Amino acid sequence: MLNYDVAIIGGGLAGLTAANFLTREGKKVVVLEKSNRLGGKAMTNDKNGVLMNLGPHGLFMSGDAANVFTELGISLPGGNATKPVQIHGMLNHAVHVVPTDFSSIMSTTLLPWKAKFMFGKLMLKLMKLNIYSIPEVSLKQWVDSEIGDPMVRHLFYAICRLSSYVNAPALQLAKPVLKQVKRSLQAGVLYIDGGWETIIQKLKAKAEAQGAEIVMNKNVTTIEHHEHYQIIRCSDGTVIHVPNCIIAAPPKEAINMLNGAEHTSLRLWAEQAIPVTACCLDIGIKQLPNPQHQFAIGLDQALFFTNQSRAAKLSEDGTLVVSLAKYHNPMEEINVNADKQQLESIMELLHPGWKKEVVVQQFLPKLTVSHDFPHVKRTENPGPSIPEMQGIFIAGDWAGHEEILADAAVASGKRAALEISHVNEMVLAKEG
Repeated sequence: MLNYDVAIIGGGLAGLTAANFLTREGKKVVVLEKSNRLGGKAMTNDKNGVLMNLGPHGLFMSGDAANVFTELGISLPGGNATKPVQIHGMLNHAVHVVPTDFSSIMSTTLLPWKAKFMFGKLMLKLMKLNIYSIPEVSLKQWVDSEIGDPMVRHLFYAICRLSSYVNAPALQLAKPVLKQVKRSLQAGVLYIDGGWETIIQKLKAKAEAQGAEIVMNKNVTTIEHHEHYQIIRCSDGTVIHVPNCIIAAPPKEAINMLNGAEHTSLRLWAEQAIPVTACCLDIGIKQLPNPQHQFAIGLDQALFFTNQSRAAKLSEDGTLVVSLAKYHNPMEEINVNADKQQLESIMELLHPGWKKEVVVQQFLPKLTVSHDFPHVKRTENPGPSIPEMQGIFIAGDWAGHEEILADAAVASGKRAALEISHVNEMVLAKEG
């Protein structure tokens, strides 16, 4: 029996963000993390001094997460991954320059002259696009109505995959994807020194400095909802009574731990969630055999390559960290062996003889990129509160509204914290 205002289940981006906002308001907060490390998908693995995120990670510099970190007074060291860099496209087992400015549009071999004009016009339109004018249609529907040239479509879909990590244009809502594309074109993407562990440690330090208690290896098994309080039971016998609880865990875990969840909106949110996965190969390498190939996207296949070390410090001895990813279509079967062979063949295409330079590798055959995303089958946005259970809130990458990826996790954590503060203010006003 411990006295807290809020218990947060999960010590990833969403949970730690919520903890920061709540402690800033003077709330007594405990964060319960089931593993021995914080961060979830934002963890960074230290492999003999080579720092590897779980697959390629980039923070949109004008995105929701970056704005929240600024609001919390958290500055992040690193470099802009998009400037200056020549983007290459992989098509039919060949490498081409991808047009990103007037000069490269004119010189690229990917597009005939008419298509070059169309692509340039599309980029200008995106820069000026009023995101809020976009109707609630799928990305495919928007592209079908806006882009006629097949190769320009290939290029644009590749950019959308890069911005959203989702390979399902018929499912994705157009507006959130186009918002991310516009952000990447305007402000760029930050690769973070020390990997995303830097974000986690800064959020942790800030929350603890404001009074949060963060406990690792604390596995929550059951949450019992009562009218004015919640009872949280852990596998080690710990029992906590709190007025408010934020579940910053994946939807299936949330359903399993919350008693009576099947009779609430949480059941619908979990049922409509479509997880997104990717096959990722991270490599610590002495040098790149072809230094010109720093960043490449698949045009006819859902593939991505990036040298993260071109913008971020991820080792002490100069070892470079590069990442390859294949974005899975959530509606298709996955073949792990074929995926790995494909990533290795792409590495050979871009950097012949790369295996002789390898220091360390990390293979993630089916990394869950996000537990949900804004899509056409979603009937309502999840959270932050569960209407049928006062005092229970949710957060996580699957609880985004129009945000995606890390932006969704961070924005949902802030939403849940502000909702708790708002509800408490209303209760105090009513009692007063």
